[in-house]
Amino acid sequence: MKKFMVLGAAMCIAMAFTGCKSSESAYKKAYEKAKSQEQTSTDNDDSSTQQDAPVVAPVETQTQTQTQPVTETRTVDNYDNEPVRRENVSVVNGAGLKAYSVVVGSFGVKANAEGLQQRLKNAGYDAQVAYNAGNNMYRVVATTYDSKASAVQSRNQLRATYTDAWLLSK
Repeated sequence: MKKFMVLGAAMCIAMAFTGCKSSESAYKKAYEKAKSQEQTSTDNDDSSTQQDAPVVAPVETQTQTQTQPVTETRTVDNYDNEPVRRENVSVVNGAGLKAYSVVVGSFGVKANAEGLQQRLKNAGYDAQVAYNAGNNMYRVVATTYDSKASAVQSRNQLRATYTDAWLLSK
């Protein structure tokens, strides 16, 4: 009789441990979804072509009277290789977006986005909040410009405070 009780208790314990398994597939699905969104975002950024510093090209020239080559340095400000994220956003709070904007924060909660917007306004920026319905995110735009070059320069300055600042194109 004692053997049956011990065997029955062992069976109950074994069933209890196997019945309390976490739903691993739910976590796996969420992880895969996040990875695919990150991959899509990375593909749109094309961050492999990011170039923050101006291009410096040495050119060697030699005249007939000189025996040593002279090196001339040319600086080219080429902003065509800067990554720009294209999103369909609508302005929730602000004056309106131009062709290129500098985003310094993204939030799932509107109140958090408006808090950052207020801090930026207190710092002297014409900050705005834009909503991306595709991924249910509120984007906080610090500055907005018609030219890409101006937006890149502004983004580079803002990265001193907001390291994850990025460019948004309508």
